[in-house]
Amino acid sequence: MQYSVAPYAADPAHSQGRRYPEAAPQYRSEFQRDRDRIIHSKAFRRLEYKTQVFVNHEGDLYRTRLTHSLEVAQIARSVARSMGLNEDLTEAIALSHDLGHTPFGHAGQDELNDCMKAFGGFEHNLQSLRVVDVLEDSYADFPGINLTFETREGILKHCAVKHAAALGDVGERFLNKTQPSLEAQLTNLADEIAYNNHDIEDGLRSGLITLAQLQEVPVFAAEYEAVLKAYPDLQGRRLIRETLRRMIGRMVVDLTESSQAAILASGVQTLAEVRAQSAALIRYSETMRSQKNVLKKFLRENLYFHPTVYRMTWRARQVVRALFAAYMQDVRLLTPKYQAFAKRYEAETGEAGRARAIADFIAGMTDRYAMREYGQLFDLAGLR
Repeated sequence: MQYSVAPYAADPAHSQGRRYPEAAPQYRSEFQRDRDRIIHSKAFRRLEYKTQVFVNHEGDLYRTRLTHSLEVAQIARSVARSMGLNEDLTEAIALSHDLGHTPFGHAGQDELNDCMKAFGGFEHNLQSLRVVDVLEDSYADFPGINLTFETREGILKHCAVKHAAALGDVGERFLNKTQPSLEAQLTNLADEIAYNNHDIEDGLRSGLITLAQLQEVPVFAAEYEAVLKAYPDLQGRRLIRETLRRMIGRMVVDLTESSQAAILASGVQTLAEVRAQSAALIRYSETMRSQKNVLKKFLRENLYFHPTVYRMTWRARQVVRALFAAYMQDVRLLTPKYQAFAKRYEAETGEAGRARAIADFIAGMTDRYAMREYGQLFDLAGLR
């Protein structure tokens, strides 16, 4: 299929630039450079050992933040190409959107946010931006990995107004009520498509949800029945994978066609006109949006809050809470790098600065590193 870029797609030749000016890359675009820097970052490698739903050591075949990010990138790139959007920017945003996620999935994020309530809170989108702007330390000329404005904008999916003013250029759209690029909008919804479908597969594999329960979810039931009609003897993993493959395809087609219709109806011809819209142009049909919400509610009630998962997340929250309290009590428990951050930030903003350095440290942990730290600090048997 011929790939041509639409006039309203993001153009690397007209990027709003980087925080620290650099010479243009050779033999690749600015957005390709972003993607490559993300893939080579430490934070990206750590995603292999960070929870999606099931804690990393629970099984080798469950999704992690890394495999999730790769699935998001695959879906988003396919849609971007079919719609004439910038595939390289889309991929860069998809691969980087979870770089700031804590260990233990949303349980870790929620607990760290609770620990940080008195110090400005914690949110993984903001932390992902902080990772690429500040915490990565691979380059001689600047902190972070110095990504383009367009990739940084896409990483920051959500932001409270109280934080936006401090973020400079990427925070302005939350103050001015403008839209991000279509590539950023697309990646946000590709994220949903990926996790809704792979969480079904992981939930079925674990035995925590059943095919019988999923018959009550219209978007799954329709594809499941169609597969059984076409392949009456199909069973087991192949039946599930074929159903999910069709579900993803249906969601992608709906998203593509609904978004193309919205773009055409809006009459936008430039990225500036995309940004000026009152609402996002990348969207599902009303029917699909309603069905997707039913699926999300099902997963929340039957998988994410399943007693087995809840016990895992409860234990994970205890680990994060205990580590945060210990480090706040004595920053000498941190690694030398983060001891230095804690002292520097505390000199600048007091206790809140120390807390932010500790949040940075904990957010960067993998599941197993966090559990090892907890064991070393609180396993009294090790003192005998």
